[in-house]
Amino acid sequence: MTDPALQSDGTLYRGQVMHKRMKPFIHELTYSVFSILVDVDALPQMDQRMRLFGHNRWAPISLWDRDYGMRDGSAIRGWVEAALQEQGLALKGGAIHLLTFPRLWGYAFNPLSLYYCYDSDHQLRAVLYEVSNTFGESHGYLIPVSAEQAAGAAIHQETAKVFHVSPFIEMSCRYHFSLTAPGARLSVLINQSDSTGDPILMAKHTARGVPLTDKALLGAILRYPLMTAKVIGGIHWEALRLWLKGAKYYPKPPAPTKHVTR
Repeated sequence: MTDPALQSDGTLYRGQVMHKRMKPFIHELTYSVFSILVDVDALPQMDQRMRLFGHNRWAPISLWDRDYGMRDGSAIRGWVEAALQEQGLALKGGAIHLLTFPRLWGYAFNPLSLYYCYDSDHQLRAVLYEVSNTFGESHGYLIPVSAEQAAGAAIHQETAKVFHVSPFIEMSCRYHFSLTAPGARLSVLINQSDSTGDPILMAKHTARGVPLTDKALLGAILRYPLMTAKVIGGIHWEALRLWLKGAKYYPKPPAPTKHVTR
């Protein structure tokens, strides 16, 4: 399955993120966002060809290697390939496309970044879900994509939760992912079930893509001038609302010893 949305070396998506909690009460929110899809190998060229985008430098919209992977400034590709190789997966030089919220005015917070990992034949081999919490921690869930799934209309994956995100959701949960390789439209659906198997949370990101150009970036800046503050502020505001509704509090456990779980 190839990625038809990646025009030149990047795509800008404008859309919405929706969260809906189903248990023990209904709690729903929707907010508008923009995200970018980039070929991690093309970041230096993107830095050169666009005035409003910077790679590892300040710009109105930027992407820094130190915001991903080991958070030490090392190349994103190296971290992803090491995680794949540890699980017996080799891309043999295939593309790695990163879907993420970039830094806006120098700041960013990414609850979830996705790495679509392709082999040298342009087939999607794995998806790496990198989750971050507000405690400054991050963790990756690496899930292979079978040839049958790669050839289908949608990819369905699941994994046990091992990384603390919300203090109002227990650790004994499973994530159920449903997504397609990004195209003209983007769709990422995450259903979370609790220890009894009941659905507890649904999150969905839907958007439409345009080529990543200075014109598209300017439009995003004008439309979402304070998106980072909105994301961070929204997380804490919704946490307060959950607390006021009587949601049970779960203390934060230690982070996993491994940075990536298969």
